[in-house]
Amino acid sequence: MPRNAHVLGVDACRTGWVGIALDAAGAVVAAYHAATIGPLVAAAECAAPLAAVAVDMPIGLPDEGLREADRLARAAAGPRWPSVFMAPVRAALDAEDYRAASAANRRLTGQGLSRQAYALRPKIIDVDRWLRTAGPRVVEAHPELSFAMMAGAPLRTRKTTWSGSGHRRDLLAAEGVHLDTDLGEPGDRAGYDDVLDAAAVAWTAHRVANGRARALPDPPETFGDGIPCAIWT
Repeated sequence: MPRNAHVLGVDACRTGWVGIALDAAGAVVAAYHAATIGPLVAAAECAAPLAAVAVDMPIGLPDEGLREADRLARAAAGPRWPSVFMAPVRAALDAEDYRAASAANRRLTGQGLSRQAYALRPKIIDVDRWLRTAGPRVVEAHPELSFAMMAGAPLRTRKTTWSGSGHRRDLLAAEGVHLDTDLGEPGDRAGYDDVLDAAAVAWTAHRVANGRARALPDPPETFGDGIPCAIWT
């Protein structure tokens, strides 16, 4: 990874997207917030070249069946497996409402679509469209798998609990990822857990940029959209 380059971890939040940038040494250098992902990444690119961007959102959607990435991620997440949503098929993403989306998903995968997964539809579409013109290398990551890699085992506490959030912040600090209490606008607009998740996938982006990350599956799958599909840790 070039010394002047940064990496970026991106997580969805209630007001859009939050990003945490790390420098070549893995230290936090900036936080970003935007309503859509394109301007957020563009703002980070203005500060420094991006060697990798890791996004906590499905990248690469199947035409039918379930993604192997999601199956493997659920197994790797241990007690936190419910935090890994099964990505919808592309036809479900194109459906006009939840009922139609769930029906399309059931027809093509044998499973309906959870309301939580359907609620991510605008964010999945945002990433899917931006990805076609993205400049830096972009990978999918999942914070719970990133934290499990840091800890050496899946975490047992939820990120929204006092113990869980403290544990995750300690894990980041042990890796040299120190988050200031005052992050400016991003800290005002994003939830505590969203910032922790963005920092966790930024840590994974740093591993990707330095060739130390692993892909689930390896090699990645490719569907009709031609986008390599894997969750990186």
